[in-house]
Amino acid sequence: MQVKDILKNCETRMQKAVDNVRHELVRIRTGKATTALLDTVKVEAYGSLMPLNQVGSISVLDAHMLTVTPWDQSMLKPIEQAIIAANLGLNPSIDGKIVRVPIPPLNEERRKELVKLVKKFGEEGKIAVRNIRRDENEQLKKSEKEEHFSEDERKRGEQEVQKLTDKYIKEIDTLLAMKEKEIMEV
Repeated sequence: MQVKDILKNCETRMQKAVDNVRHELVRIRTGKATTALLDTVKVEAYGSLMPLNQVGSISVLDAHMLTVTPWDQSMLKPIEQAIIAANLGLNPSIDGKIVRVPIPPLNEERRKELVKLVKKFGEEGKIAVRNIRRDENEQLKKSEKEEHFSEDERKRGEQEVQKLTDKYIKEIDTLLAMKEKEIMEV
């Protein structure tokens, strides 16, 4: 395996680790309505569990209200029950042909808990990036031993891996700072 292939693989894997952190952070409720809050909700429909977005349209009515409009009106009650069962701290209600999901404001204690959760996700992401760095450095050493390239090329490769590591850890730190600010805003 050539150095450029190892670096390309490293960058791809690190980007996936950052994307995973980003995905986890989107799911954390900040007191503002976002359709991503309901991404994990599964509805009992037609004999199987289906993601909520496959049985209805989810929209943001305003900063503190989501609405779910089912494609099949018989799904109103199962959607309401699924949102309650998802244990997201949301209290949906059926209003005619839609399910309204009010987003309650966060209290100070809950905000602090969410910031801790954000930091935990961030640390897990950083650990993943560091593990990828370790794996790719081992791959560089292994390839060098198999005489695919010189020691100087390996050292340059390790420097590039470190630059990628620094870049993606900084990106995670930026995501964490933005999410923490979003949570702590009143």
